Amino acid sequence: MKVELLSITPNAEKLIENAGRTAYLSFEKQKRGSEKRIIEKLIKSGHLSVLEHAYATFRISGGSRAFTHQLVRHRLCSYTQQSQRYVDEASFGYIEPESIKNNKEANTLFVDFMERAKKVYADLQKLGIKNEDARFVLPNAVESEIVVTANFREWRHIIELRGGADAQWEIRKVIIEILKILKRQAPTVFGDFDIVKKKEVIKKIKYD
Repeated sequence: MKVELLSITPNAEKLIENAGRTAYLSFEKQKRGSEKRIIEKLIKSGHLSVLEHAYATFRISGGSRAFTHQLVRHRLCSYTQQSQRYVDEASFGYIEPESIKNNKEANTLFVDFMERAKKVYADLQKLGIKNEDARFVLPNAVESEIVVTANFREWRHIIELRGGADAQWEIRKVIIEILKILKRQAPTVFGDFDIVKKKEVIKKIKYD
């Protein structure tokens, strides 16, 4: 699985500070590093609407359709996804959960089913069935690619919801990678999220 940052608001944290200071017309208080204090204050007070001025766009490849079905439920985002209507999926790649891969009998059943799905899909094509209808036999395990754009407030919401221990493993893995990138790009906005290495989950912490 690959997570790639395609675009992010330039000088995002300074933009957030500038937007936030509009409420009080306190622009004269801006100085080097002052964005950190005001962003922490915004987050503590729950005044998160100011974070919506900054956006980030990611390309996610090598994830399953099961994963993307979860992701697109977050409606305050913009999505463009690989189309199974137009893309030939006769040789599709697929994602196999570790719980199945590590069980010999389950692995055999899973792989056999994937190969059967490929054959049926190809046989339907040979019968003149268009991809848009042949795709009805494709499983959720099929690899897909998706581009997603969201503002910083929405990314915080997704990270908190999908990064915890109770989140499904695949989407949690993606969100951890997204958080790593966002923490580098906007460390104050996402500084109250921590990645627990031992458990590979995201934990929310409080600013001092």
